[in-house]
Amino acid sequence: MIAAIAVTTMTSGLVGAVGAQAAQGCEVEYEVTGQWPGGFKADVEVTNLGDPVDGWNVEWSWSDGQSVSNMWNAKVTNASGTVRAENQSYNAKIDTGGSVLFGFIGSWSGANADPGEFRLNGRLCDGSIGEPVEWDNATEQVAAMEPGWNIGNTLDALGGETNWGNPLITEELLQTVRASGYKSIRLPVTWDEFTGPAPDYTIDPARMDRVAQVVDWALANDLQVMLNLHHDSWMWLDELPNDHDNVMAKFEAMWTQIANRFKDYPAELSFESNNEPQFVGAEGAAGDAYNEELNLAFYDVVRGTGGGNADRLLILPTLNTNAAQERLDSLKATIDGLDDDMVGATIHYYGFWPFTVNIAGFTTYDQQVADDLVGYFQRANDTLVDNGIPVIVGEWAVFNYSHWSPERIEYGEMLKFFEALQFEARDKQLTTMLWDAGQFLNRETLEWRDAYIAERFASSWSTRSGTTSFDRIYLEKAGTVTDESLTLNRNGLDFKGLWHGDKKLVQGTDYTVSGDTLTIKAATLTRLAGDRAYGVNATIEARFSKGVPWRINVITYDTPVLSDATGTTSLAIPTRFNGDYIATMEARYADGTNAGPASWTPYQESGVSWLPDYEGGTIAVPDQFVSAIRDGEPVTITYHFWDGSTVNYTVTKSGTTVTGTAS
Repeated sequence: MIAAIAVTTMTSGLVGAVGAQAAQGCEVEYEVTGQWPGGFKADVEVTNLGDPVDGWNVEWSWSDGQSVSNMWNAKVTNASGTVRAENQSYNAKIDTGGSVLFGFIGSWSGANADPGEFRLNGRLCDGSIGEPVEWDNATEQVAAMEPGWNIGNTLDALGGETNWGNPLITEELLQTVRASGYKSIRLPVTWDEFTGPAPDYTIDPARMDRVAQVVDWALANDLQVMLNLHHDSWMWLDELPNDHDNVMAKFEAMWTQIANRFKDYPAELSFESNNEPQFVGAEGAAGDAYNEELNLAFYDVVRGTGGGNADRLLILPTLNTNAAQERLDSLKATIDGLDDDMVGATIHYYGFWPFTVNIAGFTTYDQQVADDLVGYFQRANDTLVDNGIPVIVGEWAVFNYSHWSPERIEYGEMLKFFEALQFEARDKQLTTMLWDAGQFLNRETLEWRDAYIAERFASSWSTRSGTTSFDRIYLEKAGTVTDESLTLNRNGLDFKGLWHGDKKLVQGTDYTVSGDTLTIKAATLTRLAGDRAYGVNATIEARFSKGVPWRINVITYDTPVLSDATGTTSLAIPTRFNGDYIATMEARYADGTNAGPASWTPYQESGVSWLPDYEGGTIAVPDQFVSAIRDGEPVTITYHFWDGSTVNYTVTKSGTTVTGTAS
């Protein structure tokens, strides 16, 4: 199988005003030289048709879930999803008319179709040799930004770039992001602390230079950049209703300076008016009016500076970057009035709020959570995208997820949400930008903190992945092991079987499938559980025709045991978790009424009213919960665990003392 494909690409100018980018072109010849069940060998030959290249990467995507396991004459930096191969030190240069050959061993299941396209240094092959790709309209450019990534809590951090726990942004960080398959970054910048007083509101030149340096690095590494005003939105922009003229003067002065600094930059740099606009005392239609005023002022200022800003992509947010129908309608009216095909829209989405913070009993990715996601994106598609206005989901993730805190949303349920969000975004033609404040990519080591999540992200850009109804099977330590059933969520894929490590389990012997019901046999679970130590005894994979395998953990547990505790403003309850995890926490007074900060529901918020430390063996009852309960009235807390068991615990506040008693 040989596919000769013409590739147009570019070499990137380096920093300063971002130098001119050379015309380039190439051909790629892809040949599968050998194939066997589950594996294959292939060669990729790249011939340079344009100006000399010094440093290259080649990217492609497979439609059938193939992945690279070994590569020669190139370094594989992303092995599945969107695959990326980079030059070795000895073959970085390709002269005009020269070529480079590399090869790899890959794995496949179901089919092994050739890649549909190749990209050289990020540029799509289209059979031409010429200048860098330009976009005819905002829709084309926004589509080319998918997928995107936020450098969160860094240049937007108050008190300095490293003040919120992240290191300085480096070019190596941006290279890592690009190597992981991301095509754009959103660069959140808070400007207020670096801006002088009225009437000039002069931005500190050192701050402007630092922002420009990061933009230059990103563009030089073939990442589009969306630059904004970030926490300024709640620091001073929200006072627009109360201090109208001063706020507008400062806003226009800031954007005048930013626009002038970057007006000669290439089209790959876009501007976003501001982040999550909000206005004191003005919600609904009143807030929409203020939001429109800011967006129009931003548009006029930037366009008025000329140069590349005359037709640069400009992104306007809805009020609160919310996709309620009224918010979308208001922004659509604003953009329609501009009659400018280089204007797009942005919204944010962190999921159905009770689910994404684990409150009110929303512990799973259920139908209500799914319906909220679909409705949110469908409205954006119907109102904006279908009317020629592209939409960027400028931030998405779940609230409060981090690498250092215990799970607040059950891990597998969170993965289902992530997978569905990416599918719905692709289906509704929305570009997404992951909010990463350091919880996904470790900026010290430049490694993804959870490689499995990163792999699922990358896969979701081109295909779906299958799941099951739960990612855990709980076995009581002294109990009799029985058959356990899960529901297959195929997501349009074919189920290919179960694996434990490299060993494929035998259908009919180790497990059965009836319709969408997957049943794992008691004997298989007994074997996998081994000595039945508390916690995860084994992990098995459900594999599907495409996407990333779904992990199912076999866990041995006993009902957790809580002990008495005493504190002042909070409690740390000594706990033997015995292999189990908390699903949710319920709190009530003796008369049955709700207790805790969320008085409207008995099921209190994770991280606010309950915070387990599974390694340290405690459950925190934080001061936010203690301060919200009534003095002298015992509160019965019921901890619900994922195996289905519950444990009651009594907490009583008396003056400056709080006590906890195990039931």
